[in-house]
Amino acid sequence: MSLPCTCKHALIIEDEMLIALEVEALLNDFGFETCDIVDNPDDAMKSALARRPDLVTADIRILGGTGIEAILAITARLGPIPHIYVTGNADMLSGLTAAPVVDKPLTRRALADACERACAA
Repeated sequence: MSLPCTCKHALIIEDEMLIALEVEALLNDFGFETCDIVDNPDDAMKSALARRPDLVTADIRILGGTGIEAILAITARLGPIPHIYVTGNADMLSGLTAAPVVDKPLTRRALADACERACAA
């Protein structure tokens, strides 16, 4: 996969470690050099402020809040950042976002397509 932007660093917001590690491995395959993994909105903001991500992936239901809240807070503070939702709760996003959504269980192709769409926007 070749992303249309120079995406080098990703922030993964996911409270299920096995899924987070799967997303990380796939993003590394897609050319991301580094990934930070966090499981709550506060740590997501701290991580994004410490190193601005080129892409954010977020689950909807996470510890201490939602991935929606985390992305809204990060983009309010840092401006637009390509992002996608990786979730088993896609219905919670209905009408709330135009960001790509990958349903769990995720597939390589679905994540690759979502990354391409997010980075091209």
